[in-house]
Amino acid sequence: MIAIGVPAEGKDEPRIGMTPETVKKLAKSGAQVTVRSGAGLRSNFPDQDYLDAGAKIAKSDADAVANADVVFTVRRPPLALAKSMKKGAALVGMLDPFADAEGLDALAKTGVTLFAMELMPRITRAQSMDVLSSQSNLAGYKAVVDATAAFQRALPMMMTAAGTVPAARVFIMGVGVAGLQAIATARRLGAIVTATDVRPAVKEQVASLGAKFIAVEDEEFKQAETSGGYAKEMSDAYKKKQAELVAEHVKNQDI
Repeated sequence: MIAIGVPAEGKDEPRIGMTPETVKKLAKSGAQVTVRSGAGLRSNFPDQDYLDAGAKIAKSDADAVANADVVFTVRRPPLALAKSMKKGAALVGMLDPFADAEGLDALAKTGVTLFAMELMPRITRAQSMDVLSSQSNLAGYKAVVDATAAFQRALPMMMTAAGTVPAARVFIMGVGVAGLQAIATARRLGAIVTATDVRPAVKEQVASLGAKFIAVEDEEFKQAETSGGYAKEMSDAYKKKQAELVAEHVKNQDI
């Protein structure tokens, strides 16, 4: 029987490494899951939900991971937690492999095997494990929701007997996974949306969502995408022209 541990996250991270639904699936497969007491509360998962799904509840993070073969986290855990794990156990989560190299090396020296989910290959059979796309999608949605709350006005055009309130103008900078979701969300809320990116391929995607594409569409722009679909580093001259275009455009934007 494989043992799985799920500790609590840091105070700035409301998510948890495993939901009760996932615990239930793993428990049916014969795994023993141990979750730190209270770890799911900020995601609205009380301990009872985990107990009902077949998990055990531990009083501390150290107890949750001490006998685990695999530990699931959202963010990189403190070094002390890794030292509580048994040697040879696997730690799976978003481990931020390109930041704090010394901290990552110290984590590796504990004898734990590290799996950074950010480095998951972006291929068809790994799509269900693509944490970057899934979380970016949510981030794009939440960005518009939060911006709308801060804006303190309605986004769609409002026509009443007392007069008309024009639709808000929303400008999205960067049309990746998060940007596309932000465009879609702002459009659903009734805003007039424009967006910019240095990749020519996204122009059609922006238009398909009902938004207008803004960019300096010169010869360099036409070659601004790698064979893998990522943006190339643009020249200083192009960056200057793009900055001037954006600076002029944002003067008339609400968000």
